[in-house]
Amino acid sequence: AIYFYVEGPYNIELYNYDNVVVADKYAAESVYLGSNLYIPGIVKCPNSIRKGSEVVIVTQKGLPIAEGISMINCNEIKYLKRGIAIEVTKSVYRAPKIVELPEYKAGLIYPQSLAAMYVTKALDPKPNDIVIDTCAAPGGKTGHIVEYTMGKAFIIAFDHSKKRLEEMKRELERLKHTPFIEMWRADSRFLHIDFSWIKADKIIVDPPCTSLGVRPKLYDTKRYKDVISASRYQLQFLKSASKILKIGGTIVYSTCTITIEENENVIENIIESDKCLKVVDTGIARGSKGIATPYSHSYTRFHPHIHDTTGYFIAKLTKIC
Repeated sequence: AIYFYVEGPYNIELYNYDNVVVADKYAAESVYLGSNLYIPGIVKCPNSIRKGSEVVIVTQKGLPIAEGISMINCNEIKYLKRGIAIEVTKSVYRAPKIVELPEYKAGLIYPQSLAAMYVTKALDPKPNDIVIDTCAAPGGKTGHIVEYTMGKAFIIAFDHSKKRLEEMKRELERLKHTPFIEMWRADSRFLHIDFSWIKADKIIVDPPCTSLGVRPKLYDTKRYKDVISASRYQLQFLKSASKILKIGGTIVYSTCTITIEENENVIENIIESDKCLKVVDTGIARGSKGIATPYSHSYTRFHPHIHDTTGYFIAKLTKIC
């Protein structure tokens, strides 16, 4: 892995109220680190902005995050679907524009957080293992499994979203990993019903979550009921995964959120309801242990304010009967 340092923060002033471009939340969080602003991420671009205009990019809440040069005439934006809209020249933080490197386009680089890299290490897939990635898109962990096993495992990547599955296919094609992966569209809460013939050696369960650990995060709005709803949803993926796991097999559960409800409590709930699953240590030397639950010493947490990483949780389970 290659680690890049992020420079900043730098001050961005709103010096011209006429040349202000509004970016959506997700695009803004990339621009905040120095990425260029692409056309799909624009919420508002005044018609007065012409190609070559100096602009300030702000969030939907009005926070200035970058300065740049317009690469388009904004009065023509409705006819454009992709490409760079604003070339960023200064941003609050500055990181390499990885997706624009020739090495990225050649499939030699996949940007992934340090914490997420440890998921495959905890899973420890071997050649000839049957490995399932239950919520695989955008494909980072799936691709990591290919590299970890040198393409010698039988890997099935599932995702319920047609759009995300297509995006994952394009990404894995860029990485030249598609010959080593089966990619199927399915709801992984029901794999034990729809694919009952599968008996896996290793399974990753990285379900949808509240994503409260993701960095950078300019703002977010979550309610406690969203957390509870997510935790109930996540538990369903684990229940199904257990039923297609071989005895002696391994499940690694991970999220990019920080709540106990979506992390420790989900694991405690699954081992309470499924006596054939046993918590084992993740074997990860970095990070911290879990929070105040009976098996917290076996979990791994990464905290943004302690480890300077994405907020992340990893647990490892094995099937004993």
